[in-house]
Amino acid sequence: MTRPLANLQAAVVLLQGLHRQGLERVVLCPGSRSGPLALAAGGLARAGLLKLTTALDERSAAFLAVGSATASGRATAVITTSGTAVANLLPAAVEADRSSQPLLLLTADRPIRLKHCGANQTVNQEQFLQPVCRWCASGPDVGLDAASPPQLLQLAKQAWHQAHHWPGPVHLNLPFEEPLHPSAEQQAAFWSNWSPVQESIDCLESPPAGSASMAVASLPGPLAPELELDPDRPGVVVAGPWRGLADQRPAFEAALHRWQQRSGWPVLVDPLAAVPATLAGQVRCWDLLLPEQLPLPAGVAVNELQLLRLGPMPASRRLETWLQRCTGPHLLITEGEERSLDPLQCACQWSGGLARWPQIQLQANEACLPLPPVEPQPEADNAWSALWQQRDRRIAAWLEQRLPVRGGMSEPALMFALSRLLPPGLPLMLAASSPVRDWQAFAVADRGLRPCFSFRGASGIDGTLSLGLGLAAVLGRSLLITGDLALLHDSNGWLQAGHASGSGPLLILLIDNAGGGIFQQLPVPAAPAEAFEQLFAMPQKTDPLALAAAHGIATRQIACLDDLASALEWGLSQSGPALLRVCTDRQGDAALRTELRREVLEITMAPALESS
Repeated sequence: MTRPLANLQAAVVLLQGLHRQGLERVVLCPGSRSGPLALAAGGLARAGLLKLTTALDERSAAFLAVGSATASGRATAVITTSGTAVANLLPAAVEADRSSQPLLLLTADRPIRLKHCGANQTVNQEQFLQPVCRWCASGPDVGLDAASPPQLLQLAKQAWHQAHHWPGPVHLNLPFEEPLHPSAEQQAAFWSNWSPVQESIDCLESPPAGSASMAVASLPGPLAPELELDPDRPGVVVAGPWRGLADQRPAFEAALHRWQQRSGWPVLVDPLAAVPATLAGQVRCWDLLLPEQLPLPAGVAVNELQLLRLGPMPASRRLETWLQRCTGPHLLITEGEERSLDPLQCACQWSGGLARWPQIQLQANEACLPLPPVEPQPEADNAWSALWQQRDRRIAAWLEQRLPVRGGMSEPALMFALSRLLPPGLPLMLAASSPVRDWQAFAVADRGLRPCFSFRGASGIDGTLSLGLGLAAVLGRSLLITGDLALLHDSNGWLQAGHASGSGPLLILLIDNAGGGIFQQLPVPAAPAEAFEQLFAMPQKTDPLALAAAHGIATRQIACLDDLASALEWGLSQSGPALLRVCTDRQGDAALRTELRREVLEITMAPALESS
């Protein structure tokens, strides 16, 4: 067999092996050295084994893959050529690592004879992604065609396992020797005679000479939690952003239901948490009420209130302040994440997942036994929880009056209006800046009505548009809410949005406040005053509507809240991506947020509240 055909066959066997493990989607970036992988992906896509998306920008392609992997719960593969193409994968790999989402990065490389000798487009790319990958491996250093089919299938099996058992990115660096590309006639003959390899992936062979692999991060299984909580004593559940695989969510939700029903504890729910609207005990307006307006139970000291935290910390300084004051028993449960998720350093962390928490399992077992019913707690023990619910309802009703869906546009009013106008079940992505914080504070009518995503593993704004497109590729019609700088930062994502093979029915709602609105809300003084615009806000002159239109994207702009409902209907009726722009005043909105929080304090302290 000629070298070009041997390269193609090796690439096909590797990708077929990944498909047999569960790979469904591949994002392919252009390149010459990666030609065998490209031809293999194209052929397997024509055979119906893979869904293939092509992308020009490796950075955007990798974020697209993270989005689709998050939505599906299984890794998407990204194929790139050698050189700086590999370096462009790093931002998305960092996010996949920190948000614990599976990702496969397949990069073509030169053979060993061309390494470290100044050969064109040859760099130490095998090292670029090591710090953030669960596992890194290389094909034979003389070329991937030197590996036998069983060895390639074993490599695929290992890569898939490493990407999913503790979800995160895996890097396979794959050298290819020249000549790379079979002729059109050779390709046609290859595919006409092609049939799936029959070697069992359980028949292992040793790695071929010259290959290398490295487990960059490996964590042991979870031990039993050192701390138990007493459901018969006061406590609070803080449900943080969901950080697990999609198919784990139902068991998590069921376990949370069991604990809340048993304990009666109130639940502070992050909008990104895996919590349905039917969960009892939810406090929707906690971000506005903390830290002063949710008092501890009468007679319970700060070192006695129990805390059950689920997943990462929500994006709320007020919550952090409140948690620091509560020094009682504090258990943090993660879904397989053994790295610390406790920036306050005050919790006992257990990584086994809520559904496998021994106290939950005990409840599930006891539920099948003919035990006497649990005695209800005395009314006095529930008074504090009732007060929390009362204050929550009062603030939600007040927001409805304070932020009506009419008149001029403000960011708090926009979020409150969207929580009432969006169709239930519509997937929503929030850019990891002001939008996710404003949704948490003001979209109080939306808790649990839809799957919400915000990629806060590393909390960067890079890749925002591409992440949204990746979600929509799997979930169907979706909405992305983003600021102007976050959208512009991923302007190459428009290449994907306008590309038939990569576009999904995504409506992008752009909140254009002429710069970095998040900095307007933070204590970032600058002298002289105009330096704030130059050094922090950084307003840009790019017309976002014109930029989107240049990529064939349908666009519309609205000026007031009265037009929001019809604009949403227009955007969600488009067959592909669409851009809806609203303009806001970041200085005015920063002042409005402060004013709203001051008014919340006045309302909760009013005597009428306690007697209503």
